[in-house]
Amino acid sequence: MISLLMEMFSYAFLVRAFVVGFLVSLCASLLGVSLVLKRYSMIGDGLSHVGFGTLAIATALNAAPLAVSLPVVVAAAFLLLRLSENSTIKGDAAIAIVSTGALALGVMVISLTTGMNTDVCNYLFGSILAMTKGDVFLSIILSATVLILFCLFYHKIFAVTFDETFAKATGTRTGVYNMLIAFLTAVTIVLGMRMMGALLISSLIIFPALTSMRLCKQFKTVTVCSALVSLSCFFIGVVISYLYATPTGASVVMMNIVAFLIFWGIKFCKRNIHMKKTICAAMALSAILSGCGPRAGFSANKDRGSSPVTPPGAPAAGPLLDQAVLDQAGLEGAEILRLGEGPASGRWLPPAEASSGEVVEIREKMFITQTNDVYLNPEDYMGKTIKLEGIFKTEAGYDCSYCFVIRYGPGCCGYDGSAGFEVAWGVPQRSYPAEDAWVEAVGVLSNYEEDGFPYLYLSLSDLTVKDERGAEYVVH
Repeated sequence: MISLLMEMFSYAFLVRAFVVGFLVSLCASLLGVSLVLKRYSMIGDGLSHVGFGTLAIATALNAAPLAVSLPVVVAAAFLLLRLSENSTIKGDAAIAIVSTGALALGVMVISLTTGMNTDVCNYLFGSILAMTKGDVFLSIILSATVLILFCLFYHKIFAVTFDETFAKATGTRTGVYNMLIAFLTAVTIVLGMRMMGALLISSLIIFPALTSMRLCKQFKTVTVCSALVSLSCFFIGVVISYLYATPTGASVVMMNIVAFLIFWGIKFCKRNIHMKKTICAAMALSAILSGCGPRAGFSANKDRGSSPVTPPGAPAAGPLLDQAVLDQAGLEGAEILRLGEGPASGRWLPPAEASSGEVVEIREKMFITQTNDVYLNPEDYMGKTIKLEGIFKTEAGYDCSYCFVIRYGPGCCGYDGSAGFEVAWGVPQRSYPAEDAWVEAVGVLSNYEEDGFPYLYLSLSDLTVKDERGAEYVVH
């Protein structure tokens, strides 16, 4: 287990994922207790749909997604709160109207602009491993704000959760604290959408609270237990996702379901034990009463109209390379022609600056995610030597004006995509291998501009054809 954790934490993007994931899971679990008890648990699902609509608009406008979606989702939370309190449209109906309307708007905007690309799928189903450093810093700041406000106003939140009418009678400004809960929920939903996706984020709010309520009865113990359950399920879910290449968001949700079933099973067993004790006590009492009766053969309850002893009833029962990156690399999955050995035909980029000496190996496991992290955070890798294996490809199979080392993986909406790097010799007239050859490329990460746009490439120091091929199709 220790070696597995050391291997996982050797990836910088996994460290960032754990930091943000723990914070979001903690915030969602704390707020989830109040939302479930107030029967507002589906507000998370409604706000996540609103968040998806705003993210779609932000993508179409080429704006910062989190900066655009945060104020809109907060406003939607206040609107849902007002509709539930002061309108003939109540609770679940208000959530359904707002959420489906926002989702329809997002789909319409996407279909008319960028189309259903990989980035959109990330927001729908989650992509915890595709976060920039800016996303991480913003998530840490906002999560800390949520936790601090929750702790400062814990007693007021407790009061409006359990008996809002009594709290209002004692002078508590219940409207203000209801708005505070809505605000904290909206912030948590926006932060968690990138990790869990719009379709799964509400599970982080609902499951830990419901799981804890199987065994805990006090508000404080339910809150603490909910936080522990949420953090544990997130950690185990990410580990399973890493080991078996399953979607991270879905893995976390499945672990929450398993935890709920375990807690329910413990409660069921406890109640069965209590039932057995009750039955045994009743049988013993019946035996005593029978032994103390008038005489053998006569019922102790005869002619008294007594009913037999009845035992208690049974218990009631979320990473792919962004499409923009693929488009930037010019990889469209077209049929490729084979080329023979030969020198580069026209494309030559100057040698990169001297390497920093640090070698970053793009491994077969997590290949797509690690490659994506280089594109998302190039400042962390620029000037470092990168080593990877993959398929040697040229643009449209014509010549080596543009050469790539890539692997294939699952893309958006059932279409396969590719991830890798453009490669170029820093020395003119160096030869390239045959098309589709399996190669090991070593080079310094560099960049160049073309038509005003920056592009990343590896300034090669070595390009070796390997006899043994690795996995051409990878999941992560």
